[in-house]
Amino acid sequence: MKKLKTIGIALITLTVFSCSNSDDTTITNNMNIETLLEEINFNGYAIITKNGTDVVRKGYGLANTGTGLAQAATLQYRLGSVSKTLTAAGIVQLKRDGLITGFNQTIADFDPEFPNGNQITLAQLLSHQSGIPDYLSYVEDDAFNGTEFTATTLYEVIETIVAQEGLLFTPGMQKQYSNSNYVLLALLIQEVSGTDYYQYITQNVLTPLGMTSTEKGANAINTSVHAEGYNHSTPASDYPIEITFGAGDWSSTPNDMELWADAAKNAWFTTEEKALIFATNVEDGYTDYGLGWFTSQESDTTLYWHGGDINGYWSMIGFMPKYNSTIVLLSNNQGDAYSSQRNTILEALMTSF
Repeated sequence: MKKLKTIGIALITLTVFSCSNSDDTTITNNMNIETLLEEINFNGYAIITKNGTDVVRKGYGLANTGTGLAQAATLQYRLGSVSKTLTAAGIVQLKRDGLITGFNQTIADFDPEFPNGNQITLAQLLSHQSGIPDYLSYVEDDAFNGTEFTATTLYEVIETIVAQEGLLFTPGMQKQYSNSNYVLLALLIQEVSGTDYYQYITQNVLTPLGMTSTEKGANAINTSVHAEGYNHSTPASDYPIEITFGAGDWSSTPNDMELWADAAKNAWFTTEEKALIFATNVEDGYTDYGLGWFTSQESDTTLYWHGGDINGYWSMIGFMPKYNSTIVLLSNNQGDAYSSQRNTILEALMTSF
């Protein structure tokens, strides 16, 4: 079952770095990141800056082995769960627009019929503390076999799961990553704003930042403007993207993702919003999830980030205030080692940057 996850975890607040990365790459002090990407056979496009200077800005491997298309900062790649950062930004914008009063409103405020909706707040959806099971395994096989799903039918699936199986835990008592949370949030954006979800994100996030090459993904990519995704050497780009509504459905370019990561690092969120959105007081060597972003802590280095995985692709964007650093990694080769590749890069950035 191919699930959209940032990293292979169930419970959040976890040790980030393991000495048992499957690629067996040894991280050394002051390791050259460009060399590391070559050693782990990273395939995609990487942008990593430090104090306003490029550390890496280049492509690795090919964007399409059949046509010989080179990786490029202007090519689109599927984002997978990095899309959640855009959905979370949409919820922030709803509050700015006065369309919600705050993140402590409950699902019941918008749908009194949703099971246990009076117990689940928007903040708990944003931070994966709702206890709502992940819906994806219930629909993915059917979608691959031709069943069409809309945002409304996804809502009905999630509602039925909760009604029949209940919550995994009392809301607010644990954190467990669930794509269901972000489907509900995207639907909320659509319902409360009276605007199509994609249009709302485009108008309020993408267009103001000049992110003109970020858009809803398609089931089948356009290979002239989009990198082909691979599982090892086998093309694996096709995906029933409608089932990832709000949770993993955007495609974007490295250039646009740099604009978004820079904006999140700098002024898109107010100081007050940042205090709510980014998890704080994370223990040394651990990761926690705030409202749409991970926070990883290693000694005095903090990394705010999100990752994503979807057929043929893995991704990561983030920033490290200590180094005024921006990170964008968009890979078009998922393979078996995608999660260990990301963790190896995370470790190198936080321990030897």
